Amino acid sequence: MESNHKSGDGLSGTQKEAALRALVQRTGYSLVQENGQRKYGGPPPGWDAAPPERGCEIFIGKLPRDLFEDELIPLCEKIGKIYEMRMMMDFNGNNRGYAFVTFSNKVEAKNAIKQLNNYEIRNGRLLGVCASVDNCRLFVGGIPKTKKREEILSEMKKVTEGVVDVIVYPSAADKTKNRGFAFVEYESHRAAAMARRKLLP
Repeated sequence: MESNHKSGDGLSGTQKEAALRALVQRTGYSLVQENGQRKYGGPPPGWDAAPPERGCEIFIGKLPRDLFEDELIPLCEKIGKIYEMRMMMDFNGNNRGYAFVTFSNKVEAKNAIKQLNNYEIRNGRLLGVCASVDNCRLFVGGIPKTKKREEILSEMKKVTEGVVDVIVYPSAADKTKNRGFAFVEYESHRAAAMARRKLLP
């Protein structure tokens, strides 16, 4: 957890605090900072359906570091209904140069890529936009070679959430041992990303 002074909403003391508060006021979406990212919506107000299917999320890169949701949301709103935006943040309160936006359907996501890739967001600053690679699998190394698949699976389920499966390869020399690594499959890209944050330290 970042130890910056926060009131419950995570906006106090942030850059552009007034503009962000005005945005939240206008749209009714939530804006919460957790684990190095600031999440807008997910779900939006009044959303009672399942989350959008795979293929609705786009990656927006090459963001100026001092650009925030108050500039990016209105741009995306023109294209379609935003389910959520996740902006990656550093400890100084700047963005880390990229964000993920999930639209309510694939058509809007495709249109967003077409319209926003190479869009000049500021003088001489072009956005880089593409489909988000929805990677649900993590490579985990340093696993004791004597561990069985079931043991690795139960251990990963203890320390991370959303584990679906573990793929382990037997050692060529000794089939009773693993090769010292495994691939852990998660239920969603978000679960995999959260697990990666937990496991990295």
